[in-house]
Amino acid sequence: MLSTVFSRRKLYHLFSPSQSPILPLSSLCFLCTATSPTLPNSSSSKLHSKYSFKPPPFLRPQNPNPNSQIPRPQAPITNTNNKRTKKPPYRPPSSLETGKKPVHSDLPFDFRYSYTESSPAVRPIGLREPKYSPFGPGRLDREWTGVCAPVLDPKVRSVDPEEEDPKLEEKRRRRREEIQGKPLSNAERKILVDKCQKNRTKKQINLGRDGLTHNMLNDIHNHWKHAEAVRIKCLGVPTVDMKNVCFQLEDKTFGKIIHRHSGLLVLYRGRNYNPKKRPLIPIMLWKPHEPVYPKLIKTTIDGLSIEETKEMRKRGLSVPALTKLARNGYYGSLVAMVRDAFLTEELVRIDCQGLDRSDHKKIGVKLRDLVPCILVSFEKEQIVVWRGKNYQPREDGFFLTDRASFDGPDDNLHWGA
Repeated sequence: MLSTVFSRRKLYHLFSPSQSPILPLSSLCFLCTATSPTLPNSSSSKLHSKYSFKPPPFLRPQNPNPNSQIPRPQAPITNTNNKRTKKPPYRPPSSLETGKKPVHSDLPFDFRYSYTESSPAVRPIGLREPKYSPFGPGRLDREWTGVCAPVLDPKVRSVDPEEEDPKLEEKRRRRREEIQGKPLSNAERKILVDKCQKNRTKKQINLGRDGLTHNMLNDIHNHWKHAEAVRIKCLGVPTVDMKNVCFQLEDKTFGKIIHRHSGLLVLYRGRNYNPKKRPLIPIMLWKPHEPVYPKLIKTTIDGLSIEETKEMRKRGLSVPALTKLARNGYYGSLVAMVRDAFLTEELVRIDCQGLDRSDHKKIGVKLRDLVPCILVSFEKEQIVVWRGKNYQPREDGFFLTDRASFDGPDDNLHWGA
């Protein structure tokens, strides 16, 4: 054995601190492991008492009793069939059963996510999601059709637009006149407008690319609790048709616009407005998906062949751009610019680089209906429109001046189409 080979004197010279070690460290570790099992315990070894030698931790005996078994960590139980457990099917929040009574709202119009960017006259050809309500479970007693929550028939199953009831329209008109009361004088209007300027207050409502949304109605009434008028800043796609924005604001809130400068509006609540009697407006908890509408760009333009259509699209992308639209800018003069360009040009190109793809389509639809014109292409972030073969400029009084004048006895503006 090694204990007999190495004498005590040799061990002394071997581990003497004054001399350099004769054997490498691996040999010393092997020596310690070979000698330690022969000793009854660690106290019988004189290496520690005389030379303060301590073996490394991985060489120390961990289990003094060799008969005992060291418990090993159990391996995770795996499925022998190698089949992944299927997730439960997704259930939208509106399908969950709740014991609460649905909220009832007396607002006399259909609930939509956007009142300016979704037209009730356009029928979708499909839905991108199941027909569950964006108000949440048990939040509203109206049936959500995937497009709107109708006020007339809560059990309606169709998304076709309903005709306006003349009695309901008359009732809404009288209700709005009661809230507005006596018209404001010029001095009263100027005082309210001055209170809503940026140097007087920082409170305002931003009307963005989604237009007048349902939840914005609740924000307007919350502002009217503390002030008679609220400042609204309009930017993005809805500003192409500012006349519709102004009409929808007055129609849905029963308020009155007393100042307008470009996309900046001041909406007055009325003399007889009572915050305690404000209508109940349920909040939409999420934005519903946009329905599927027919394609805007057709394979062949009506009246043209396939070769003529391809040539027109290629030529439309090469004509100089009429204007470049900034992201979330004010587009109030876009329709007038396109109408003026059609007096001399057949094709008009609008540069929309930086805008979202959905904004291209929304602007194209507004131009098609308001100019009117024929959509040619949305390629390369450009909007190309054609005036058609028999183009006649329209003079329908559509345009609004940048700064509306409300002075004088006839200051009531009509925002209808």
